[in-house]
Amino acid sequence: MIRDDAAYALSQAEFFDICDDEQRRMLAFASDRRRFDADAVLYQSGDVPQGAFVLISGTLKAKPDGHGKPYAISELGSIVSAMALILAKPRPLTVTAVTDCEALFVPRHAFMKLVQQSPELAQRAVAQVERDLGNYLGALEPARRKMKAD
Repeated sequence: MIRDDAAYALSQAEFFDICDDEQRRMLAFASDRRRFDADAVLYQSGDVPQGAFVLISGTLKAKPDGHGKPYAISELGSIVSAMALILAKPRPLTVTAVTDCEALFVPRHAFMKLVQQSPELAQRAVAQVERDLGNYLGALEPARRKMKAD
């Protein structure tokens, strides 16, 4: 039953739409459910996360380095640090629990093992990263135009 709950949480996370039901079940088996008290730190800016978190309940706060504004994460299935499933790089973000929270931790090694076993999943993962990067760059376009005009 617990693994069914984990597979359900993964099905609610948009990033894992690239996985079929069996792949989500396999990831659920490799994942673990974690509880965080209010004010607990999931990871600090500069840390290299070993995977991603899928929010099950509660509210998180993400605080970017520099001038970025903190923002809340509270929707079931929100994924924190999807890129950590693919890249072992420090994150420029501190994520803390605002309320008591529950999240599913999906380890990078489990996701990468699935990608290595499934060329189709690898292609879908690349396409998802390209879409996410395109959306990110598109969101930065107004700032680029403003800087160019100044």
